[in-house]
Amino acid sequence: MRHIVLSAALIAAALPAQAQIRNAPAPRALEFAAYIFAASNVCGYRIGTEQFEGLLAKQSVRIEDVQPRGPFGNRVQTIFTLMSNQMQQNRDQACLAVAGEYGPEGTVAKNVLLPAGADTGAPAKPAESAKPAEPVKPQ
Repeated sequence: MRHIVLSAALIAAALPAQAQIRNAPAPRALEFAAYIFAASNVCGYRIGTEQFEGLLAKQSVRIEDVQPRGPFGNRVQTIFTLMSNQMQQNRDQACLAVAGEYGPEGTVAKNVLLPAGADTGAPAKPAESAKPAEPVKPQ
């Protein structure tokens, strides 16, 4: 009887954790958000909010989930920092590549990233988390 009570207690304790994992966005969605934020930061592109939110919605994620104060903002921020540093090392090629994928003539999706002067509607607000364009030096 003691083992049954202990097993039931362990299962009950694990249920909230399982629910949280089940509701978490796919890692790919977090990487995508970080990639777009990093491209905006390093290359100076503006984010086409409607297109960006539409692509996130296809992955069952809201913009509020991946922003700095969102429930997954810390994860996105970590990925963002790594991607920004990597893009900065070979900036010209990285900016051309990301524009080819998500720019006005993008092969993956069009108008997710726009030239700096383009009107994007409401901002996606990655600037709150934006680090300087310089690579972060490891300690």
